[in-house]
Amino acid sequence: MKYVLIGFLLLQSYSWTQAQPVTTVILVRHAEKGTDDPKDPELSEAGKQRAQRFAQVLKDTKVDAICSTPYKRTRSTVAPLAEAKGLSVHHYNPSKKEEIDQILQKFAGGTIVVAGHSNTVPGFANYLTGKSEFQDFDDSDYDNLLVVTVVEKGKSATVVWLTY
Repeated sequence: MKYVLIGFLLLQSYSWTQAQPVTTVILVRHAEKGTDDPKDPELSEAGKQRAQRFAQVLKDTKVDAICSTPYKRTRSTVAPLAEAKGLSVHHYNPSKKEEIDQILQKFAGGTIVVAGHSNTVPGFANYLTGKSEFQDFDDSDYDNLLVVTVVEKGKSATVVWLTY
């Protein structure tokens, strides 16, 4: 009887997960920026090295989409990963929640890498979880990686906070 109950629960769990795709969103702040342009700088040498390291961290991870704000520093942070995975980088506006929803819908059940900024990555995580746990990153903080597993945006999501 115990094994029948376990089997039933596993079957229910399987059918529930089939109805609710699990989407993984990997949020990263852009790497160290240069000083060449105050509005839209390139990455510094340290930033270019970090971008390579980021691609190396995810080399064995299946990635279905890569998104970035349209700034040079965010695009350059995910460029080595995009090249390694053979993917193009989609641009998004983090202040437009409908764009975030479209990304989630289009790549539901997949793994999405999203590059943003010290003041947008935490907000993106909060939007996905439906909580206000994350505050803006310090301007000198470039090594955070938030891995958000989303079953239902705003209701059922977990976050693993890593550094690289």
